[in-house]
Order: sequence, then C-alpha cells, then structure tokens
Amino acid sequence: MFKSFKRTIMKMFREFLVYHHSSLEFRAKLLTLMVSSNGEMCECEKQTLKEIAHEIYGDDHERAELLIDTVKEYHNKIVTDNGLDFEHLIQQVNKEVHEVKRFCEKIEIGLLMRLHACLEEENEEERLFQIRIIEFLQSLKNECKV
Repeated sequence: MFKSFKRTIMKMFREFLVYHHSSLEFRAKLLTLMVSSNGEMCECEKQTLKEIAHEIYGDDHERAELLIDTVKEYHNKIVTDNGLDFEHLIQQVNKEVHEVKRFCEKIEIGLLMRLHACLEEENEEERLFQIRIIEFLQSLKNECKV
C-alpha cells in the first residue's frame, strides 16, 4: 500500500520530486507517440514498454515504473481527448528537441522499432503511420547532428 501511495505522489509531483524530470517526460512522449498511434495499447506494447523502460533505467526500478506510468498517463489523455492530442504531442516533441539539444540523444530508433513490431501484419495503415513517426523522429535526430 505504501508503495502505491508513493508512486501516486511521485506521479503527481514529478516536476519537483524527480531528478531530471524533463528527460523522463521527453522519453515518455517519444514512447507515447508509438503506443498511441493506433488507439489502445495491446499486450505486446505493454510488455515491450515495460522491457524498454527497465532497459533504459537499468537498476532504477522506480524511475522505470515512473516512465511507464507517464506513458500511460499521456496515452490516456490522448485516447480520452483530455487536454492532449496526437498532433500537439508531435509539436511538443519537435519544440523540445530544438530547445534542448541533448534530447536528440534520447531518440533511440531501435527501441521505437521494437514497439512498431507489436503491430499486426494485416494492419498496413497503422504500420505505415508508425513508420512515418519514426522517420520524423529520425529526421529530428539528424538535424541535431548538423
């Protein structure tokens, strides 16, 4: 019970309580772009998201869980049209990459492709949409190298 209470407090006040919260939130936005592009999150996406979060943050399980919770929060806002939509999220990512150059390093296409692999083969339209998102993020990353 204490652990869930602590997670709730951390989610509510992450700006004040989480070290480098902006970095965590940027990563969450990238991952949300992938899982929200096709509506609801499937089990494969949930499992892959968990694996990616723990891979990014290694032994820091609390930070990994906070990343997962933040992705789910953003995803829920998009799905329920509660103050965030997909286009606005793309604009936020674009703006943040141009304002904070170190965020370019956080765009890891290989990790995003693992989420892309969760889409079913027969859903060509959603697969193509995710590929366009990945291409957009790759172009942002390439702009930083120039």
